[in-house]
Amino acid sequence: MDVPEPRYARSGDVSVAYQVFGEGPADLVFIRGSVSELSSAWEQPLFVKHLEGLGSLARVILFDKRGTGLSDRGREVPSLETRMDDVRAVMDAAGAERAVLWSGANEGARIAILFAATYPERTKGLVLYDPSARGRASPDYPWARSDDEWRVWLREVAEGWGSTEFFERFLRENSPTLAADEDVKRWYVQHMRRSASPGAAVAFQRMVMEGDVTDVLSAVRVPCLILCRRARAAQAEYVASRIAGAIVKEVPGLVDHYSWADPAATEFVVNETGSFLNQLGSPVEPERVLATILFTDIVGSTEWAAKLGDADWRKLLEEHHALVRRRLTEYRGQELNTIGDGFFASFDGPGRAIRCARAICDDVSRLNLEVRAGLHTGEVEPLAGDLGGIAVHIAARIAAKADAGEVLVSSTVKDLVAGSGLEFEDRGEHSLKGVPDSWRLFSPRR
Repeated sequence: MDVPEPRYARSGDVSVAYQVFGEGPADLVFIRGSVSELSSAWEQPLFVKHLEGLGSLARVILFDKRGTGLSDRGREVPSLETRMDDVRAVMDAAGAERAVLWSGANEGARIAILFAATYPERTKGLVLYDPSARGRASPDYPWARSDDEWRVWLREVAEGWGSTEFFERFLRENSPTLAADEDVKRWYVQHMRRSASPGAAVAFQRMVMEGDVTDVLSAVRVPCLILCRRARAAQAEYVASRIAGAIVKEVPGLVDHYSWADPAATEFVVNETGSFLNQLGSPVEPERVLATILFTDIVGSTEWAAKLGDADWRKLLEEHHALVRRRLTEYRGQELNTIGDGFFASFDGPGRAIRCARAICDDVSRLNLEVRAGLHTGEVEPLAGDLGGIAVHIAARIAAKADAGEVLVSSTVKDLVAGSGLEFEDRGEHSLKGVPDSWRLFSPRR
């Protein structure tokens, strides 16, 4: 196969490099699990064999994540939300209205999961290889690194990235088959060096550490095939048990970290992917989608109305509404309703929603007003220009807990913006009226 020519998709102020190859009836977006570099990837015959197999089944879209390979280095460390935006930008540029997302291990799976839950209308299905749902170990998720293990690993990446010794040791510990091949080792060292600088590699690993999509898994409503090594079977079953209808297939005999490391494994993976694609029926329009819900409310509105009188209060409200709507437009929020003196809006990304809420709090202070705001990310049901579902009620209850001028978010929102640079203060456990269980809330620092 000839090496496809790199193209560029514009995502915000960053250009994302991508390639298109294959002529199958479906579109398939290949999301690498780690860093990558498009040009040198085609210098490895084992990886090319893997790509050729997928290209025999579908039109494949391969890309370098922002900050890596041939893509631009952005000014900020990208979050999962930003990477999800990049997938959409690449799909738009390649003319893919709806695609199957095929993800590599770890972070690649999290991007695919978040995208599928947020944009089910653009996702035909998911193929997840060795998926990881969160970066840090917890009592119900023991497979990730502990905080101590992460401290050691991040130090090793910072000190060793770029050196032959570092990359060869990684291969020996994670892909013994590849490590035994001198040609593969030489290629791997060069490929990794071209994929990311030491600083970019550390930033990427920090995002992997902080990322968590466990609360999103149940919101995935598209067909899902999970491929895994035996060593990762328990982790794969965890993900599958939380995605309705997901199927797990173990790749026989594969011990290496990479699905393309063994020709027999590549054949199995391609065959299973082909069977999955053949079984996909006609797309069904989603009844529920993942969204971030924002509620705002003016503090002391009754007192203000009594103090100003109807005419002046109405004028002040109009100024308030204009400021809020300007920020909603800027951050791609959708106004759903104005409830008294507050707003009900939705966003397709939690980071944008947080920044919008903070900007609204700052803007209305110029009117001598204070607002409280609450945010939650969860499944919602579109209802003729409105949204319904428990996530809406949760967001409203969180807003009611906020102090004047404060933005409060659920732990789900906090987890999904890992890598965005946003920092939070823990506001403790709260009971929310009419909502089961206790909820830990956080306030983004300014």
